[in-house]
Amino acid sequence: MMNKMTVIVPCFNEEEALPVYYREMRKVMERMEELQKVEIELLFVDDGSTDRTLSIMKELNLRDSRCQYLSFSRNFGKEAAIYAGISNASGDYVALMDVDLQDPPELLPEMYRILQEEDYDSVATKRSTRTGEPKIRSFLSESFYKFINKISKTEIVNGARDYRLMRRKMVDAVLEMSEYNRFSKGIFEWVGFRTKWLEFENVERSAGETKWSVRKLFMYSLEGITGFSVAPLSLASVVGVVFCMLSFVMIMVIIVRTLVWGDPVSGWPSLACIIFMVSGIQLFCTGIVGEYLSKTYLETKHRPIFILKDSSDEVKERHHEVVRA
Repeated sequence: MMNKMTVIVPCFNEEEALPVYYREMRKVMERMEELQKVEIELLFVDDGSTDRTLSIMKELNLRDSRCQYLSFSRNFGKEAAIYAGISNASGDYVALMDVDLQDPPELLPEMYRILQEEDYDSVATKRSTRTGEPKIRSFLSESFYKFINKISKTEIVNGARDYRLMRRKMVDAVLEMSEYNRFSKGIFEWVGFRTKWLEFENVERSAGETKWSVRKLFMYSLEGITGFSVAPLSLASVVGVVFCMLSFVMIMVIIVRTLVWGDPVSGWPSLACIIFMVSGIQLFCTGIVGEYLSKTYLETKHRPIFILKDSSDEVKERHHEVVRA
């Protein structure tokens, strides 16, 4: 009996990249099916696209039964698309891959070979270089990995991509973590399992434009920090204690100064600056607490991570109903 592999491909407004991806991926699929005897299906996840992405998915599904798709009712984000794909994947092996070909499909046969021949539960990828990426973006990414690895017990590999291949038992473990606020890079590391890392040089997008602005990357990094570390809360507490001690010291200084020089009024500009600074730090610490509180609030609502509007399975069911009629 042949093993089955499901390749999850999140898509948001990727009408230009989708046909290019399918063309390249089909070559890899045919080679793997012939040489490695593995059945492969592509599971495209339309994250509420507003262009022809969904139409192209439907065309691919009609042309090639190995191409399945899920479509959201609106844009829920890449993390929701990854979770939806994993939830609906039926393969013994499950892969995650970007549609823009920045995750080289030609690595997939080697990833599958490793899981077949070596004692690993997952094969993940990371970039060895960031050639072609804007310098400011590279700097911010490097800084994020260094920072989160210092404050979190869950180590996240620098340059890690979402591109990976997992055995079913690891996929089931990831599905156990059904939290609303998701950071997949951290989740994959938190569940454990033996992972082998493959490095590759940075690849430019095949078509279209990236959907990750600096602001979105910053918000995504906050998701990772608040999801896998409580160090910022501890920092807020430490800052509060430090400034409380400083205030007592300053009170003593003012008392001594008044008793010795008898001039309690002078120095009010510096006092005003200190008040502004302390107030700003208080608001900053309150903001940290508020960030964690907001995540807790969203978790307690128990809202669905995604809502499906359409899928290839529904099309099959409608087709069978028509045939029976």
